[in-house]
Amino acid sequence: MSTISEAVGKNLDLSLNEPLKELVYKAFRKTIILGEIQAGQRINEKEFSEVMNISRTPIRYALQKLVEEDLVDHVPGVGIIVKGISINDAHEIYAIRKSLDVLATLTAMNEMNEADFEELRELLEETERLNEANEIDQVLQKFSDFNELIYEKSQMRRLKSIVMKLREYLIYFRDISIRSKERRDKALKEHWLIYYCMLNQEKEQLELLITEHLTYSQTFIIKEMEKHLNDSNN
Repeated sequence: MSTISEAVGKNLDLSLNEPLKELVYKAFRKTIILGEIQAGQRINEKEFSEVMNISRTPIRYALQKLVEEDLVDHVPGVGIIVKGISINDAHEIYAIRKSLDVLATLTAMNEMNEADFEELRELLEETERLNEANEIDQVLQKFSDFNELIYEKSQMRRLKSIVMKLREYLIYFRDISIRSKERRDKALKEHWLIYYCMLNQEKEQLELLITEHLTYSQTFIIKEMEKHLNDSNN
């Protein structure tokens, strides 16, 4: 149990101005997604509470949310068992995302007016400025804003909620991949190309760009997952 406590403890930031139950949930979630708690391990709520000196109520809340997200299983008579995200899960998530992102972007392209394209261009220019200033966290946020703006302009609310949920599962690995200056520059260039394809109504080129953009990210993330898996086994 001490191993789980130490792993989750590293990702638990109590300085943030959020309810304790949300902080505990996010710490568990990040730790599981990063593979720092191996699949098959049992989380003992009582022992975790004692070791971390946290009441059981926020821990119970966190574990229930993880059950709902299918990151852990509640096995009767046994307790909470970690499922995590496998490499097969990551492949599946990306296969779905490629199809949905193409749908969202093509739909947004047809719905957007001149003011919408100007808004997207200004967002990219601001991202460019932040990237040159090496403001990594703000660049990451702008990348998310770019995607969310396209989902919003597609006017497909259900699609947006589905895609955002899928993105959440791999957000930590995405952040690792984008923290490299080379990868940030490449991702920003890809976003500009997507913007110009949308602006010029280049449907086929746009589909190729989105697929390539996500495939590059997928390749990097799978490597990171394999690295974490190897580190955990050593």
